[in-house]
Amino acid sequence: MRTEAVGYALGKLMQVMGVVLLVPLAIGAYDCRHLNVGSIAAAPECLGFIVGVVFSLLVGSWLAFFFRSGRKRQSIKEGYAIVTLGWVTLALVSAIPFTLYFMAVRAGAEGGFIRVFTDAYFEVMSGFTTTGASILTDVEALPRSLLFLRALTHWLGGMGIITLAIAIFPAMGVSGYMMFRSEVPGPTTDKLQPRLAQTASILWGVYMLLSAVETVLLMVGGMSLFDAVCHTFATMATGGFSTRNASVAAYNSDFIEWVIIIFMYFAGINFLLHFKVLRGDLNSLVKNREFTFYSAIVLATIVIVTAVLYLNGPAPIEETAGHYRASDWSSEQFARHYAEESAKVNSLYDSFRVASFQALSIVTTTGFVTADFDLWPEFLRLLLIILMFAGGCAGSTGGGMKMIRVMIVTRVVLNQLRKLAQPRLVAPIKIGRRAVDDSRVASIVSFFILFVGLFILTAVLMTLFVPDLTTAVACSIATIGNIGPGLSGVGAVENYSWIPVPGKWVLILSMLLGRLEIFTVLIVLSPAVWRR
Repeated sequence: MRTEAVGYALGKLMQVMGVVLLVPLAIGAYDCRHLNVGSIAAAPECLGFIVGVVFSLLVGSWLAFFFRSGRKRQSIKEGYAIVTLGWVTLALVSAIPFTLYFMAVRAGAEGGFIRVFTDAYFEVMSGFTTTGASILTDVEALPRSLLFLRALTHWLGGMGIITLAIAIFPAMGVSGYMMFRSEVPGPTTDKLQPRLAQTASILWGVYMLLSAVETVLLMVGGMSLFDAVCHTFATMATGGFSTRNASVAAYNSDFIEWVIIIFMYFAGINFLLHFKVLRGDLNSLVKNREFTFYSAIVLATIVIVTAVLYLNGPAPIEETAGHYRASDWSSEQFARHYAEESAKVNSLYDSFRVASFQALSIVTTTGFVTADFDLWPEFLRLLLIILMFAGGCAGSTGGGMKMIRVMIVTRVVLNQLRKLAQPRLVAPIKIGRRAVDDSRVASIVSFFILFVGLFILTAVLMTLFVPDLTTAVACSIATIGNIGPGLSGVGAVENYSWIPVPGKWVLILSMLLGRLEIFTVLIVLSPAVWRR
C-alpha cells in the first residue's frame, strides 16, 4: 500500500468538503443576519461549520502538500483505501457542526462528549450512506443550516462524493476505475464515454437535472424552496431525511406524495439508463432486463399491499399494541394514533396511494414515511423486510443487494435444480440474451452470501443492545440495506436515539458496509492490503 497516494487523495477530498460546508454555513449566517458578526460566528448554527471549514481546509491542504509525491501512484489497493477512508474522513468532518451544536443544546446531558459525538457521527454517516436512520427526536427543532447539511450529505452520498471529485477534478489524482466502481453500486460495467471523468460527469449531470425538475414540482405543490431542495436531495439519493417530524405525511398533499413516488421510482433506476432515455433511446428500457424486473417487483408489491390494506386495513389493535416501542405511549395516545392510521386506508384510492408510496420507499431504500407500516398485518410487515434486501437497480442510488444480483442468484438456484434432473445439461447463466461469465456469477454469489452473513451477524450483535428480537433484526437489515426505518423499536414513527452507544457504532459500520458494498471495506480491513 502506498500511503502517500492515500494521504494525498484524502487531503484533496477534505479540501472539497471544506468548500461544500460553506453552503450550509451561508444559510446559518443568513438566518442569524440580525446579529453582529461576532455573535453570528458564535451562534450554534454557525460555529460548528466555521470550525469544520477551517479544520478540513487546513488539514486537507497539509495532507495534499505533504503527500504530493503520491499524486500519480494509485493502484487497485490504494483505490479501495481512498474510497473507504474517504467516506470515514468526510463523515468525521461533517460531524463537527452536529457535535458542537449538540454540545451547546445538550449541556450537562447524560453520556457526555462520547454520546454527543456518537450521535453526530451516526446522523452524518446515515446521511452519506443514504440510510436515513436518525437519532433526532425533534427534527423541526434543528436550525436550517443543519437540516440542509443532513440533506446535502444524502445528495453527495447518493451518487458518490468521490465520483463527483473525479468529474470536477479529473487531474487531481483521485482517479481510477476501481474507485468509481466502489462508489457506483451494483455489478455493472457500463461506461458511456471512454474517459472515466466523462462518465462521472454524465452521471452527475443526469442526477442534477432530475433533482432540478423535482424541486420545481415540489414547489408547485406548495413546499418552500428550502423544503423542496431538502426533500429532493433525500428523494434522488434514496435517503429519506425530511425537514419535518412526520416526514412527507406532514404536508398532507396528494400532489407532493405522487411527485415523490415518481422520483423515488426514477432514483431506483440505473442512471446510465436515464441518460440513454434522455438521448432518445427508449428501446434501452425494453431491452434492459433488470429494469423490467425492478418495475415488475414494484408493480406487484403495490398491487399486493393495496389489496391487503383495502380489504383488511391495519392489523387488530390488540395485536399491534403488543409491538415493542422505545417511546412511551399511553393507551389513549396509541388508540388515537391507530385510528388516524386506519383512516388513511379507508378508500381504495387512499390504500393505493399509501401502498404506492411505502412500497417505492422500501423497494428503493428511500425510507420516507406517510403511514405507520408497523401497524400493518404481519404478512405485509414480513413482505417489507424481504423487500429491504433487494434494493434498486445497479447504478442507481438505491441500497440493498440490487435487483441484478437477485436475478442472477435466482437463476443460479434454478439452474442447479435443472441440473439435478438433467446432469449433462449445459446451461450458462443469462440475463436477456447475454451470458454472464462464471467469474462474475461467483462474485455475485459471494456478495449474496456475505450480505446475508453480515445481516445475521449484525442482528446477533444488536440483540446485546436492544431488548426486542424484531427490532434487532429490523435495524440490522435497515442499516446494511441503507433503508432507515425498520419495525418495532426502529419503526416508521420511532428513531435510533435510544440505542446504546456501542450498538450505534455497530450500526454505523453496518451502514458503511452496505453503501460501499462490503468488499471495498473488508479489503481495506485486511492487514495484507497495507503491506508494501
